[in-house]
Amino acid sequence: MSRRTNRPATRLRPGRARVVAAALTGVVAVVALTGCAGFEYREDICNGGEYPVLSVGGTGSACVRDAEEPPAGYVRYPEGKVPQQVDDKWDVYWDTHTLDKDGNTVTAPDAG
Repeated sequence: MSRRTNRPATRLRPGRARVVAAALTGVVAVVALTGCAGFEYREDICNGGEYPVLSVGGTGSACVRDAEEPPAGYVRYPEGKVPQQVDDKWDVYWDTHTLDKDGNTVTAPDAG
């Protein structure tokens, strides 16, 4: 008569443990080799319910609640030239440009 022993249900069989280890090793290798390509994180300029404003004559910016007007010394970005995420096309552009007191786009005096 053969004896049967009950194993805990949570214990992996040696063969399965090797398969799981091989699968995890493969996943780690793919992530390491691709550098997480396709998983890019982009930070928004402002939180939801806010819009960005530009300081007049400088490259400073701020975020203002949607229902409010820009504070003194700040104006809304020109339509179509509003930065949405950090380091996007318009965020980079406004690092070296600004608006003068008449609303004209000019090279920022503090642009390096």
